Amino acid sequence: MAIIKSFQALRPPRELAEKVAALPYDVMNVEEAGAMAAGNTNSFLHVSRPEIDLPPEIDPHDDSVYLQGKRNLDDFIQRGVLVQDKQESLYVYRQRMGSITQTGLVVCASVDDYQSGVIKKHEHTRADKEEDRVKHIDLLDANDEPVFYLSRSCSEVEGIIEGVTNGAPEYDFITDDGVAHTLWIITDPALIQRLITLFAAIPRLYVADGHHRSAAAGRVRELRRNENPLHTGQEEYNFFLTVIFPENQLNIMPYNRVVKDLNNLSVSEFIARVKACFDITPSTTPVKPEARHHFGMYLEGNWYNLHARTEIVNEIDTVSRLDVSILQDRLLNPVLGIQNPRTDKRIHFVGGIRGNDELIKLVDSGEYAVAFSLYPTSIRELIELADQDQIMPPKSTWFEPKLRSGLFVHLLS
Repeated sequence: MAIIKSFQALRPPRELAEKVAALPYDVMNVEEAGAMAAGNTNSFLHVSRPEIDLPPEIDPHDDSVYLQGKRNLDDFIQRGVLVQDKQESLYVYRQRMGSITQTGLVVCASVDDYQSGVIKKHEHTRADKEEDRVKHIDLLDANDEPVFYLSRSCSEVEGIIEGVTNGAPEYDFITDDGVAHTLWIITDPALIQRLITLFAAIPRLYVADGHHRSAAAGRVRELRRNENPLHTGQEEYNFFLTVIFPENQLNIMPYNRVVKDLNNLSVSEFIARVKACFDITPSTTPVKPEARHHFGMYLEGNWYNLHARTEIVNEIDTVSRLDVSILQDRLLNPVLGIQNPRTDKRIHFVGGIRGNDELIKLVDSGEYAVAFSLYPTSIRELIELADQDQIMPPKSTWFEPKLRSGLFVHLLS
């Protein structure tokens, strides 16, 4: 059973919502974050990326960065940029990006569910990133950014949510990237309880995006439980901010790769090594893979189609048959020497929303030698693999549109 909980969100007044809303902390670098927040003292990036308010030479993991985030959050509250709701509520958050519409339920999920495996994950976390989120959340005393979860479809849950969206929204605006954001508030105790009951009958939730924030929520709970001799298990720190979407509404984009060098191979040697596992054909246009096991490669100003040969694909194994695994196991590791993509500094991952133009830019700049475009992992693959307690290679999924931060914050005490 999946435990969900209502909460009193800390959120902006209606007239400030568009100014406050910001992309998640981990989809841009500090320079991009600073540019996005420039001239906007109400941008939530001052809370989620507080290093933008400190000297550029500051280490992003320095204690002063976390303290600055807390100061900025306190300032937002003091100025009325964020105001806490007076009653516990659930929230409905809808995003529209072109033809894609996804509507999720904003709740607090249970740390116990994450630790017991009711909430299924599909990626390992990195110790440094997890530690960063622990310090950030603990010092803020808040889950400032929601975790992105998916659930199996439930017709009654979706029916209730659809009914809520027929009413007047609390927020309704379009961000600079053309994504529409709409929020409704559920305050009816009977409706809240019905949704809690319905989720209690759903056996599993799945992490779509936010493994580090989920793991950090568990570690923050342990810190606080150890410091609280009167711990009951019902304190706010036992729960963390989540938006849950039904599986049938989500859109996964590819997570592409660029590599800095050819591992001391000449171009002809590199291509010869690639041909051992892939059929290669030149392309006169940028390659956007159209099916599983089809890859694009950009090298020295030229695009190529790569098709994994049938004999190298193990369709029986859930992990091995993923395109991210095929690329890693048959090319990145044996040919380019990328043994551990989680830690190797020679590889960089590019979210699919940036498109092939970003791959071309990075290679043409000379900073990277070769780029690979992939076909996106499917929701079906993610669920099947998570149900088997298997782990995907890092950076296997890029969900879009991204949840905006700052529209709802969960205070831990």
